[in-house]
Amino acid sequence: MPFPSSQRARSGPRRRSLLAVAPAALALTGCTGGDSGGPAGEESSAVDRARARAARDSEGLVERYDAVIAARPGLAGRLGPLREEVVRHARAFGGGRKASPSASPSASPSASPSVTSSVSPAPSATVPGNDKDALAGLAAAERELADRRTRELGGAPGELARLLASVAAAGAAHVYLLTEGDA
Repeated sequence: MPFPSSQRARSGPRRRSLLAVAPAALALTGCTGGDSGGPAGEESSAVDRARARAARDSEGLVERYDAVIAARPGLAGRLGPLREEVVRHARAFGGGRKASPSASPSASPSASPSVTSSVSPAPSATVPGNDKDALAGLAAAERELADRRTRELGGAPGELARLLASVAAAGAAHVYLLTEGDA
């Protein structure tokens, strides 16, 4: 018996694979806030600073998602799962203060934005007026952050490098989902 046309099967599994791979990759890395057997002294504080910066960057990205969801409520169903993944990323890096899963979308930036974070929160006033441009802005922020995390891998010790790699891969999957048709 011949198999049905694989034309549809090729596009479907790719998206499902991306959605399945990101959480699995995070689970395999151990996604913990602590460092098992990490470096001591000065190197340990450098790792702590890198984790804190990564957490702040993820929290800033959550704020961007919140701003887009507040400005473009029709996208909430599509963006909600991606936002929740970014919340988990912040927690994996030891953050999560501003990135709670039940946080209501905020139209204004936080009272004390992080100076060291290069992903700045995007208030709803800066969200483009149409869905396509709003998604493109989120995709650009995800891409920039994933690329930066990939560059940081070389100087990161074992567990942090694995976590950065996993979260960067998830960010790349988010870019794909944000830029390719319906998720």
